[in-house]
Amino acid sequence: MQFFLRKLFLLALLLMLAALLPSQVLAQASECGQKRGKTPGALDEATWKRLNDIYEDVGDELYDSAFAKLQKMNARARGDYQRAMLAQALAQVEWSRSNYDTSLANFELAVELDALPDTTHFSLMYQIAQLYYMNERYDEALDRLALWMCKVLPEKITDISYVLQASIYAQKKDWENVILAVDNAVKISDDPQESWYQLKLASHFELEQFPKAAQTLEIMIQGWPDKKDYWIQLSQIYYQLKMEAEALSVLALAYRRDMLDKQADIMYLSSLYSNADVPYKAADVLQKGLEAGIVEESMRHWSIVADAWYAAEEMENALAAYQLAGKASDVGEIDLRRAYILVDMERWSEAALAINAALDKGGFNERKTGEAYVLQGMSEFNLGNYSKASTAWGRASKYPKARKSAQQWMNHMREERARKSS
Repeated sequence: MQFFLRKLFLLALLLMLAALLPSQVLAQASECGQKRGKTPGALDEATWKRLNDIYEDVGDELYDSAFAKLQKMNARARGDYQRAMLAQALAQVEWSRSNYDTSLANFELAVELDALPDTTHFSLMYQIAQLYYMNERYDEALDRLALWMCKVLPEKITDISYVLQASIYAQKKDWENVILAVDNAVKISDDPQESWYQLKLASHFELEQFPKAAQTLEIMIQGWPDKKDYWIQLSQIYYQLKMEAEALSVLALAYRRDMLDKQADIMYLSSLYSNADVPYKAADVLQKGLEAGIVEESMRHWSIVADAWYAAEEMENALAAYQLAGKASDVGEIDLRRAYILVDMERWSEAALAINAALDKGGFNERKTGEAYVLQGMSEFNLGNYSKASTAWGRASKYPKARKSAQQWMNHMREERARKSS
């Protein structure tokens, strides 16, 4: 089994790898548009037996033995056809022995002799182009591939040969020609491959051709709709192109397909909803991400949720989110926001608790500290705790920007108490 697999490996290698010939070597094959029309030559039975023995050595990985036998045969070779056959065999063996330059030279000789039948001759030309590519000799690879394309019949130029051309251009960072080659491959292919579009997409990015990159991604999403990265990339490109509605639409569809499974994905979608002035969806998406464990629970994330619920006028949801944000915070800013909402809703007991939590944590500036004491006094006053209210407003009076408001409330409380006692 090992020998059989080795033979298959060698065959695949020979079919996929090759290099290009120096222009002077392939002079006989350099004229485009001329029919070649070579027919197979003949080998006597003894030569066939010796070649068969050599290929058995190759199958058994006895490359040195195969090389020695080929050298002897080559010394006695007669005629261009036999010499070309032996050069081809030597190229294969030398490749297996990692003698790549010698292998190339023999491949080149097999083509230069111009004696092999069309199928073999053109196959070798193509292999030579591949071998130069694998040896990172990209200019030669392109030259030889172009020569092969001009010599074979148009129907012999396959989508794979255009992909090889695109791959060589990519190594040279010639992105315009990468795109052209991939487009040629797609035009004649019954089944364009995902990797071809990936190469084309990368080229558009390199050239900063973002509208064309978007068009390519649209095709890729149709062909491979389960690849989340394509949806994300398309949305980001749309956003970069100031196509915010399209950016949101693409990502929202990916979300409905349960494809957004990373914190960055959820945060991005939530921000798109916010930018589109759809705060309800912004809050809903992010809160569900938090509850599902996709988004890390933190003061910042719960604050974003709360702010979005508040913008959507969903006050109960906003209060719940602010409370969770406050629990995760070491400072009182979030609890103070919650207190403002509760005061507006005249939920005085809850407001008093929120303000007390905010003041206990502190961490905000003088203006907000003064405001917090004013709110504390308001809550206690409405709960009938006049002594506590007076104390709170007295503290607020120590802050210049809160002093006037605190004094007005103190006056209001005196009037109210006087009215009730009269």
